[in-house]
Amino acid sequence: MITLAAVYAFAGLIFAAFALLSALDRTHRKRFGNAAFWSLVALSFLAGDYLGDFGNGLLVLGLVTLSGSGALGRSDPPTTSAEQRRLEAGRRGNRLFLTALIIPATALAGTLLLPHVTIDGAPLVDPRQVTLVSLALGVIVALAVAMIWLRAPLAAPLQEGRRLIDAVGWAAVLPQMLAALGAVFALAGVGDVVGTYASAWIPAGNLFATVAAYAMGMALFTMVMGNAFGAFPVMTAAIGLPLLIRQYGGDPAIVAAIGMLSGFCGTLMTPMAANYNIVPAALLELSNRNGVIREQIGTAIPLLGVNLILIYVLAFR
Repeated sequence: MITLAAVYAFAGLIFAAFALLSALDRTHRKRFGNAAFWSLVALSFLAGDYLGDFGNGLLVLGLVTLSGSGALGRSDPPTTSAEQRRLEAGRRGNRLFLTALIIPATALAGTLLLPHVTIDGAPLVDPRQVTLVSLALGVIVALAVAMIWLRAPLAAPLQEGRRLIDAVGWAAVLPQMLAALGAVFALAGVGDVVGTYASAWIPAGNLFATVAAYAMGMALFTMVMGNAFGAFPVMTAAIGLPLLIRQYGGDPAIVAAIGMLSGFCGTLMTPMAANYNIVPAALLELSNRNGVIREQIGTAIPLLGVNLILIYVLAFR
């Protein structure tokens, strides 16, 4: 059975390739810093289960040390020339985006179809992870189609991937770290503390106020942590599970799903979500480093209100 371990292994091999290519790039002034950083990321994907808590903690400290000491830098590996790219773009136009659409199409098809595929009565893919496995499969299929269609050099995907990941730098691992921080907060009982204060302030028996506290709390806590996956276990333990689901009988799937969307509204409004809001501003060389956030606030706030209403209307029918 194909499990999430296969996706981790695939990601780990990609990061290992980035590390190797960085180490071999003699034109890159900080090649060894990049190689060490992506090697540690690869190790976390490939052997994280075997390192234990202490080993993974040391690994995280190594990542922080490398990023904080300025050991990382952008790379500019040779793939195709600027002239070749202009010619291909002119020839193929917007059809180039078709390869990108293969990824969500494959993910959707796999999510719907793979749960029904079995071998000797056993599911081919772990039913709990079918969407993530399908997403990884979509990446592989899109890459194969692009390579055949564009006839790019064999090393181009890895070299271009290295160029992009080096441009993002340490912020690429921020979502995983913040999600892990959310799990730590949940285990430490932060959700119970937040829930105690929320129960004291929310009017007794007021369902709308409770929904508003959950949705807005998801957005605000996401703004603090920079990641909705980090905010989710805390706010769900504090308000979602004890109040909305157990006390008011809300549908767990609707409360959790739209609650996550409420958290993503917070992602749009915080510099803590560096890989979404700060890195693009740096790559686009915007004069205002918070320019991306400023443009998104006008969408995020009304969307948060819509999510609040959707939870209230749909989860308690």
